[in-house]
Amino acid sequence: MALFGTDGVRGLANGTLTAELALTLAQATAVVLGQGRIATARKAAGKRLTAVVARDPRISGQFLSAAVEAGLASSGVDVLDAGTLPTPAAAFLIGDIDADFGVMISASHNPAPDNGIKIFARGGVKLPDLVEQRIEEAMTGEKLRPTGGDVGRVVRFADAEDRYAIHLLASLPHRLDGLHVVLDCAHGAASGVSPETFRNAGAKVTVIGADPDGININDGVGSTHLDKLAAEVVRVGADVGIAHDGDADRCLAVDANGTVVDGDQIMAILAVAMKARGQLASNTLVATVMSNLGLHRAMAEHGIHVETTGVGDRYVLERMNEGGFSLGGEQSGHVIMSRFATTGDGVLTGLHLCAEMARTGRSLQDLASVMTVFPQVLVNVRGVERTRATDPDVASAVAAASAELGDSGRVLLRPSGTEPMVRVMVEAASQDDAQRIADQLAAVVRG
Repeated sequence: MALFGTDGVRGLANGTLTAELALTLAQATAVVLGQGRIATARKAAGKRLTAVVARDPRISGQFLSAAVEAGLASSGVDVLDAGTLPTPAAAFLIGDIDADFGVMISASHNPAPDNGIKIFARGGVKLPDLVEQRIEEAMTGEKLRPTGGDVGRVVRFADAEDRYAIHLLASLPHRLDGLHVVLDCAHGAASGVSPETFRNAGAKVTVIGADPDGININDGVGSTHLDKLAAEVVRVGADVGIAHDGDADRCLAVDANGTVVDGDQIMAILAVAMKARGQLASNTLVATVMSNLGLHRAMAEHGIHVETTGVGDRYVLERMNEGGFSLGGEQSGHVIMSRFATTGDGVLTGLHLCAEMARTGRSLQDLASVMTVFPQVLVNVRGVERTRATDPDVASAVAAASAELGDSGRVLLRPSGTEPMVRVMVEAASQDDAQRIADQLAAVVRG
């Protein structure tokens, strides 16, 4: 099985993801990413490569980051240890200081026992599949083993958080004065920088989920658990609630009534605002096949084209880079604003969403009404061959369901990429219709 998944290397810390693996992976990364034209020129000029390393606050990140830094330094790479920071902060810093690459230690929205290693190339961009394969192959090959003064140094990246916060503030089209914002930081990587930045942008800030102890990350808080945020927004009478996940590359929101505003709705609000300012490249939004039908209809009404990709922010980013597009993302809250970030950035997204509220004087409920969310039902049919998604009987049932829905809904069948399972997604004008048709199709898949 391949070591790299859709978002780096991830697993149970000290189970499948050990210190030994982290060290070897770092050494292999130094071998592969040290072969590029710029890296080769730097080494020829007698300069060592430079890497940024950051982590989220889960306790295993301490030994894993130490192992990664040891692997890099033993390979002659100078390491700037940025400490606890969001994943998008690490990506930004790599480009900001012109580092050769960087490593983020995080398992994002996973529970605390898990962890992961994400590698970013020069400029803070994710690695192509081919480069990840080369790194995996290099793990069993010869390593770089300089001696004496040629080994790398590990130093503290003292102003890492300040650089990131200044970048975020400089991106804003409007200050947040007059807004009361509740932030849920998931006891994660944004627990320090997000509240500070929102306050510096002018907002009144109430904070929950910002007391990381190494084992409480994502535990009943954050973008995967919005109940506490919704309750706090209503309790304190705030205008909006913003939720991050463990590494803060996601943003979901709740309005003043505690109603959830998902990634599709956030993208719709930002797309319309960016188009009005002439900042939506080619008047195009990039979204995945899982984005709600309501998003497509709303964008069409505003003269905005929607490019559709497979599920996963990496596919959204690939299409954005190919087409030169400026906005894309997922229903889950990964929103990419390519003018300011090379990856999804939950703090950046939350700031720009609030800036649109402050600029227009409109509530989040009002802004989110730009799109009507169609009821969506997802049924996971487990224990079946993934080829069932294209079986003739299943295809016939899908065609019949699609004909019944007409323009008022849609059907999507998607085989799992990792287990024997087919996902059945149905959108319809009513929740009852969506559930009924999804259950009917799931029965055909099982049959």
